[in-house]
Amino acid sequence: MRTRKQMTDHVLGFIEAVELPDLGIGCDAKVDTGAATSSLHADHIEEFRRDGELWVRFHVKFNKQSARIDQTCEAPVVEQRVITSSNGHSSQRYIIGTEMNVGGLSFKTEISLSHRGSMKYPMLIGRKAIKGRFLVDVSRG
Repeated sequence: MRTRKQMTDHVLGFIEAVELPDLGIGCDAKVDTGAATSSLHADHIEEFRRDGELWVRFHVKFNKQSARIDQTCEAPVVEQRVITSSNGHSSQRYIIGTEMNVGGLSFKTEISLSHRGSMKYPMLIGRKAIKGRFLVDVSRG
């Protein structure tokens, strides 16, 4: 476990640039300490098997000022989980494991796939990705 001093070397602001190299995606993401799991915009999610394991293929198409993405991705499924959104709506989502580069660190993390087309940013960075790695300073944009 990193000490508080080591974490202060890695501070996230309200919005951060993120790279998901396994998926070929780079975008700005909203840091959301109210969300347990990070979330990525995804459409047209299809299950398939690779070497006996469950995978998903999905399309990340996001065309707003904050991000312009048009990428088909594939990733192994870690699990399917019921997630409750900030508006109280619960839905079953695929959870994938992937590499994330943000705030000067690279690490493996879990990301839920959900439709975020009406949101300003295609991705949220949640508490599980932040915990033990970063401090959050919401005054930093």
